[in-house]
Amino acid sequence: MEDGPVKFRSFMEPLLQVAVNLEASADAAFRTDVVKYAFTGLMRDLRGIAMATNSRRTYGLLFDWLYPSRMPLLLRAISLLTDEPEVTTPLLKFMSEFVLNKAQRLTFDSSSPNGILLFREISKLIVAYGSRILLLPNGTNIYRSKYKGIWISLTVLSRALCGNYVNFGVFELYGDRALADALDISLKMTLSIPLSDILTFKKLSKAYYGYMEVLFNNHITINSVLNLDTSTFVHIVTSLESGLKGLDTGISTQCASAIDSLAAFYFNNITAGDNPPSPAALNLARHIGELPSLFPQILKSLFEIIIFEDAGNQWSLSRPILSLIMISEQDV
Repeated sequence: MEDGPVKFRSFMEPLLQVAVNLEASADAAFRTDVVKYAFTGLMRDLRGIAMATNSRRTYGLLFDWLYPSRMPLLLRAISLLTDEPEVTTPLLKFMSEFVLNKAQRLTFDSSSPNGILLFREISKLIVAYGSRILLLPNGTNIYRSKYKGIWISLTVLSRALCGNYVNFGVFELYGDRALADALDISLKMTLSIPLSDILTFKKLSKAYYGYMEVLFNNHITINSVLNLDTSTFVHIVTSLESGLKGLDTGISTQCASAIDSLAAFYFNNITAGDNPPSPAALNLARHIGELPSLFPQILKSLFEIIIFEDAGNQWSLSRPILSLIMISEQDV
């Protein structure tokens, strides 16, 4: 991968021929085994190449090869074959690797729109997959048919949201719904899964709570979780409390971080806010007004864990306590 663009294009020539042949295939042909095998092989090869791109330069070679000419093929495949996990799983796993900003490889020039353009493509894929997977009936193996694709989708979105290569304020400023649509469909996918199943499947749990941490830490003011109805909002926060009580220290740390962000947002914008509250803050105040015991219950659970259990991440678990105490002191 350290060779120049000419050698890279020569190396990618066989994959280019496969992609061109797939693009020339009719929609009906995508259901045939020949096309499905060719596409899944292409996705696995591209994932391996993406894993090998550990620098800005080598990643740029792959990005330029893929965008914009090859992206419609990915969107077409995930739209036509949503019910074929043997196809969608390699595709989503490739995207999960492709959007991962390891070693700061996704660093574009200050004048480059590539970060925004990449996220728009991610949004299209997630929305296309999520809007269709939610309509499919539950199969005999629901993890394989639905949950696996959903948790990989959440991983893709989480990595894109915290990759630090997209200025997300641009989307709202210019009326682009790429971010809002991606958050909306991802929340719908998470809410379609019973909490008991989230806690049962380990990979699903890690993806779900990782996504919630990113959502609460970085995008709490976006048209997303705070705009839900109160019962749904309480369900999500209750799932965070359940994660706190779990045995996985990584998940409990993520839950504590998400709760800390939520409590701090409440304190800064409602309890101690001087300016008129934002719509997001008003929604949060409405939720807490309908269930005032929500924050005190979480605070109680945190104290019980720290005092009575031998948690290996006590410092992380203690972080939300100050925020929760400060927003509860008015009730003391």
